[in-house]
Amino acid sequence: MKQRSDRIKKGLQRVPHRALMYATGIPKHEMKKPFIGVASSFTDLIPGHVGMRELERFIEKGVHTGGGYPFIFGLPGVCDGIAMGHRGMHYSLPSRELIADIIESVAEAHALDGIVLLTNCDKITPGMLMAAARLNIPAIVVTAGPMLTGRYKGKKLSFIRNTFEAMGRFRTGEITKQELDSCEMGACPGAGSCQGLYTANTMNCLTEAMGMSLPLCGTALANSAEKRRIAFDSGERIVELVRKNVTPRKILTKAAFENAVRADLALGGSTNTVLHLLAIAHEAGVKLPLEFFDEISKTTSHITSLEPVGDHYMEDFHWAGGMPALFARLKDTIKDNPTVSGKRVKAIIEEVDFIDGSVIKPLGEAYHKEGGIAVLKGNIAPLGAVVKQSGVSEGMMRFIGAARVFDSEEAAMKDILGGRIKKGDFLVIRYEGPKGGPGMREMLAPTATLMGMGLGESVALVTDGRFSGGTRGPCIGHVSPEAMEGGPIALVKEGDTIELDIHARRLELKVSKEELEKRRKAWKMPQPKIKTGWLARYARSVTSANTGAVLK
Repeated sequence: MKQRSDRIKKGLQRVPHRALMYATGIPKHEMKKPFIGVASSFTDLIPGHVGMRELERFIEKGVHTGGGYPFIFGLPGVCDGIAMGHRGMHYSLPSRELIADIIESVAEAHALDGIVLLTNCDKITPGMLMAAARLNIPAIVVTAGPMLTGRYKGKKLSFIRNTFEAMGRFRTGEITKQELDSCEMGACPGAGSCQGLYTANTMNCLTEAMGMSLPLCGTALANSAEKRRIAFDSGERIVELVRKNVTPRKILTKAAFENAVRADLALGGSTNTVLHLLAIAHEAGVKLPLEFFDEISKTTSHITSLEPVGDHYMEDFHWAGGMPALFARLKDTIKDNPTVSGKRVKAIIEEVDFIDGSVIKPLGEAYHKEGGIAVLKGNIAPLGAVVKQSGVSEGMMRFIGAARVFDSEEAAMKDILGGRIKKGDFLVIRYEGPKGGPGMREMLAPTATLMGMGLGESVALVTDGRFSGGTRGPCIGHVSPEAMEGGPIALVKEGDTIELDIHARRLELKVSKEELEKRRKAWKMPQPKIKTGWLARYARSVTSANTGAVLK
């Protein structure tokens, strides 16, 4: 079998190359086997990744068993929870592009025949999928799994509710300092991606939905024997994918993306997945407009209610049947498509023999008739904005408020914590988009603090930045065009009236066209917040949120 790696290991001219390969310790008789890269994002810095050393071992065992030779190489990772609320969050979304570029660089420079992508969190998983689609060499994804919930006096603890939202409850006197300290120590009891349907776990589920990881990989728990077996099987399977030349673009079809979008909407997942699916589709050469999410949303019922919106956790969703069970509920609208497992989607659905209906509702008992995400348009966001409607109460689906305008997250947080945000306010946080941030920071601190302070039913928020998967409430993000590009959000003034109508998919600034044109002529682009280093280069190259914030 002709291999990509032949270019570095065959022929007289490759004597120096082989000498260097032998220096790594590879036995001579192993040189004929497919070279499999194991792109590992292990790091001691991220809870979702600290347990990956063990999974690396099982992937290696699987690759050897399958008849390949594995080479582990490292990738950087940013933990959004740790990076949040300070300069570090500027680097989170841009790190997605770095990860894709690093994988491309290593796979091409070392002529790898296939790659196993070991990932778990936020921008790391989509960055790896972008690389897989771009390279189009056989690839399989192993996600390291969700974290177990914590416990405190018989109650389950989780990251968002019992840290970010707990801060707000402590400020209002709802909980004591001792209770806050117990939450801080117990909310994250060990390795794994945070316990709810935040960005990491949503993307891990959608990776499985697209067919790029083995069945149940998206939900199998961190540190479990099941996850080790999945890692082993993935290592073994990648060699077969190489032999059969099953490449990502044969799997990442329009049908795969439609399945992923439908699954996302049925789950009520993170709005960040809109950015990431658009970016992955871009690399795969699949047209996936922002409006497609809203089209699918209108014909997809929201049938799970996982934390932060509901009271179920990833461990509950896994034991309820995971993604195969979700697909079984949606089987009449799910498209058949190949997967890395060798089984087609419909075959995986046919094997489902148990669904816990208390966690994954039948369609007739759905939480909402429409999917979890809605795309809004209006004179503030002519190219679109995104809201997690599954996390918005019926009473806040339509809201009219007075604009409180802030040019940074920090300025907004100062007024929120200072008690200067009142019922009926419509917070506008701008210059936090892909260019303006730069890096489109997540706004979990403002949203969670508002919820913790009891303002989730009386205050709305709109931004050209984005939100954590842990966000709930009337929070609209991804406003396009962004303020730094002169988008209408840059023209909002303190006290302006803003109307939100999620059912009608409308977001309107109640200001006349003539007045907006007058403001536009007076507007001047502000100086970039960051003028040096990688982020300055990123800001010059990044595109709008409605295109996935990909680089030109």
